[in-house]
Amino acid sequence: MADSGPTRGVTRAISLAVLVAALGYFVDIYDLILFSVVRVKSLKALGVPEPLLLDKGLLLLNMQMSGMLLGGILWGVLGDKRGRLSVLFGSILLYSVANIANGLVTTVAAYAALRFLAGVGLAGELGAGITLVSESMSKEHRGYGTMIVATIGILGAVVAVFVGETFNWRVAYFVGGGLGLGLLVLRVGVIESGMFQHLKSKAQHVERGNFFKLFVPLARARRYVAVILIGVPIWFVVGILVTLSKEFGEAMHMTVVPTPARAVLFSYVGLAIGDFGSGWLSQRFRSRRRIVGAFLVLTALFVAAYFVVGARSLGVFYAVCLALGVSTGYWAVFVTIASEQFGTNLRATATTTAPNFVRGAVVLLTSAFQLAKAPLGVVGSGIAVGAVTLLVAFVALAGLEETYGKDLDFLEP
Repeated sequence: MADSGPTRGVTRAISLAVLVAALGYFVDIYDLILFSVVRVKSLKALGVPEPLLLDKGLLLLNMQMSGMLLGGILWGVLGDKRGRLSVLFGSILLYSVANIANGLVTTVAAYAALRFLAGVGLAGELGAGITLVSESMSKEHRGYGTMIVATIGILGAVVAVFVGETFNWRVAYFVGGGLGLGLLVLRVGVIESGMFQHLKSKAQHVERGNFFKLFVPLARARRYVAVILIGVPIWFVVGILVTLSKEFGEAMHMTVVPTPARAVLFSYVGLAIGDFGSGWLSQRFRSRRRIVGAFLVLTALFVAAYFVVGARSLGVFYAVCLALGVSTGYWAVFVTIASEQFGTNLRATATTTAPNFVRGAVVLLTSAFQLAKAPLGVVGSGIAVGAVTLLVAFVALAGLEETYGKDLDFLEP
């Protein structure tokens, strides 16, 4: 009985860490998807003429993605040097303030600058949150914690679609910023990772947060690149098949063309289901690799369904988007693998940069899609890019070790 008080205190601290990481990721996803939902109407409100909407929209998207790529490295390094908790709340504060400022812009130039700052802020939350949760929970149960973080976080997309379509675009940004600032109140009671505190106090001679050490020696570089590659199919589905659903619908001669907002909604509902399912299954079957492999097989099947039966009706198309969301809902397991593959002195750097490099891969995927579109057409290009992306992911997965139940209290030499 004497231990019941401290035990309850530790349990509350872990639960609060999971809750804060989950809600932080919720606001993260809210902002990412909100921009896609309000992009056109916000640019129109700023006086951008119809012929320039696509170009200006791509400018803002590229600014956001550039911020995320830079921010992923910045926050990852800080997470290993200064601590997981400081990065978690620093990133939330930055993207919350940037969100509120997004709702006040009057020029495209200011909008672009703030999307860059928002991207920097958005890059840090997930990696820091997953690292903190992974290091705070037992090796047998940490998969449940990361499952909860990803599942709750993905639902931010559903809320973003609802708010973005229902309210004025400025109000929608204010909501996102307000949610983030409100979340900072929960900081009270969240404690730093014990593994990191031990490393910081007992191993001052160990180099922490050196991003370039992820690329040497060659074996560690292969491990890091393989982690990134297994996540790329998720963003092929989201960034190309779902985001460009209108263009694919037209190319497949659908009578009623799907709207991207609805395609996003159905796919993210599926992603939430898939994240819960993949996380639970990885715990139930005590394997990360087998579950990711199974979900990659499902993704290949539903990508094929997208092109074979998706054009039959609008209902079938959205049903396939839902199924694609479920099959690519292994993001929870993906970020858990990223956390489990590396030692405590590089863990935050790897876990924060890997998801952002996966997101950044959308630029490469869309470029490849554009290049292949001329000779193959919209549908043929989508099939070709998807096939290559999935094949590379299967090969990368085969080269990764199983990390379920792995003791994370180790260092990278």
